[in-house]
Amino acid sequence: MNLALLTPKIQQFINDHLHEDSTKLLLKYKDVNGIPFAEIIEQIQAKARCEKKLPTWFSAESIYFPNKLNIEQTSSEQTAIYKAGLVQGTSMIDLTGGFGVDCYEFSKRFQNVTHCEISSELSEIVTHNHKALGVSNIKTIAEDGIQYLQNSKQKYDCIYIDPSRRNDTKGKVFLLEDCLPDVVSHQNVLFQHADTILIKTSPLLDITNGLRALQHVKEVHVVAVQNEVKELLWLLDKNVVSAAILIQTINIKKKETETFSFHLSEEKEATANYSLPKKYLYEPNAAILKAGGFLSIAKAFGLEKLHQHSHLYTSDELITFPGRCFEVQKTVPYTKKIIKKELNLTKANITTRNFPESVASIRKKLTIADGGTDFLFLTTVFTGKKTVIHCKKV
Repeated sequence: MNLALLTPKIQQFINDHLHEDSTKLLLKYKDVNGIPFAEIIEQIQAKARCEKKLPTWFSAESIYFPNKLNIEQTSSEQTAIYKAGLVQGTSMIDLTGGFGVDCYEFSKRFQNVTHCEISSELSEIVTHNHKALGVSNIKTIAEDGIQYLQNSKQKYDCIYIDPSRRNDTKGKVFLLEDCLPDVVSHQNVLFQHADTILIKTSPLLDITNGLRALQHVKEVHVVAVQNEVKELLWLLDKNVVSAAILIQTINIKKKETETFSFHLSEEKEATANYSLPKKYLYEPNAAILKAGGFLSIAKAFGLEKLHQHSHLYTSDELITFPGRCFEVQKTVPYTKKIIKKELNLTKANITTRNFPESVASIRKKLTIADGGTDFLFLTTVFTGKKTVIHCKKV
C-alpha cells in the first residue's frame, strides 16, 4: 500500500483523469511526482468502476482502491445494503471480507464486526478505508477466515461467508462443494460459532442443489439489479429443522424495487390454469424466473399461463406486476407468410420463451431489425402451437 497515492496532488490527478482512455494515459506518462504510473493507473481504473457500483467509496476522500479485479468481485453498495438488512445483533464475522463493502453495511447493524481477509495487502487497504469512512467498530484480521474461526472459541450472532468458485471447476455444473471456502464440509464448524449463517453465492448456483447441500435453510433471497440477477443469499438458522423455506425475490430498479415471495412447499403443490393470449401479457422479472416461482406468481396475481414451460402470463385486466407488462396487439401463428401479411414489421424487440429457434435466426428469416416500440414474443402455447404475440409496452 503506497500512501503517496493519497497525497492531494495525486488524488487530484486521479480525479481529473477518471474518464480518460487508460492506454493513452500509459503512453503519455511514466510517473507522476515520482510515483510509477502503473500504480496511478490502477487507482484510476478501480475508482472509475466504483462511480455507480460504490458511490460512497467513489465520493469519499482518501479512499485507497485495490486492483480492478477486486472491485469487479465485490458486492455493489445496493446489494450490500439489502443483505445487511436481513441480519442484526451484537457481533458478527465476515469470513471472506474482500474489499469490505458488506462489512461496512453490517457495521450499521452490529455493534462489533470482524473482517477476515487472507490477503494481507487487501486487509491493510480495508483497514485504512474504514477509518477514512469514519467506521470504528470493524476489526480486520489478515488470516484465512475458516482457520481463524477454528482457532477461536468466540461465539457470534451471525457468520457471513461469500465462497468463490475454484478455477479448476469452470465449465462444470456450479456446485457449492466446488467453491472456496467449502461451506458444505464446514457447516458443523460454522454452527459451533453462530446460530445464524448468511451465505452469498453466485446466481449460477442451482437453488435445488443449494438446498440439497445446506442444512437448516430458513430463507433464500434472489437479488437482481436492473433485472439482472446478481447474487443468491442463503439464510441459515440452527434452530430451524424442517421449515417451510421462504423464497424472497427482489429486483432493485432505478425508481422502484419489485419484491415477490413464496414458500417452496406451496410452489410444489400449486397448479396453473392455461389460456391463449388475452388483452395483456406479463413477463416476470429475472429474480422470479431464477427463483422458480412459476406457479406461485400466477396464483398470487390471478393470471393464466400460456404453457407449462413458457413462463409468460396473461389476463384481460391490467395489474401492477413485478416484471414487464404488455398490451397484446395481435396473435398469429409462426408462419413467415402470415407474419409478413398480418404484422408488416421491419423493426421490433424480439423475445423467445419455450421456442426452438434463436432470436438471431428469427430476425434473419423475417428480416426484422432490432429496436423500436413493437415487441414480439415467440413462444409455444398450451395447445402446442408455435405462436407470435405482437405487443406494445404498457
